Amino acid sequence: QVQLVESGGGLVQPGGSLRLSCAASGFTLVRSYAMSWYRQAPGKERELVAIIISAGGRTNYADSVKGRFTISRDNAKNTVYLQMNSLAPEDTAVYYCNARGGGGIWDGTNYWGKGTLVTVSS
Repeated sequence: QVQLVESGGGLVQPGGSLRLSCAASGFTLVRSYAMSWYRQAPGKERELVAIIISAGGRTNYADSVKGRFTISRDNAKNTVYLQMNSLAPEDTAVYYCNARGGGGIWDGTNYWGKGTLVTVSS
């Protein structure tokens, strides 16, 4: 059974930093197509924040977080991270980890964690 468990959320002041972690079990990152982070703010749709493609390690970011957020992975720990710097109130949301299976080609499977809340406020 695939499980993705996020951690690292919390309350931070504007301008601060947080690092989110997503620990995977029942699923091997090296055999995934991609790992990504999404977020959903109150009253808004879930949006893609960052993605890392397993083959080649290519990354992509939402325009709103470029230059501030960094996605990375540790295959040995089967964990994906999201380093978030220069946080702003508009970054407040529940952050979700997502895994897409399939190796070199996405096989259509999608796995989600339960999310971790990030609140940016003074």
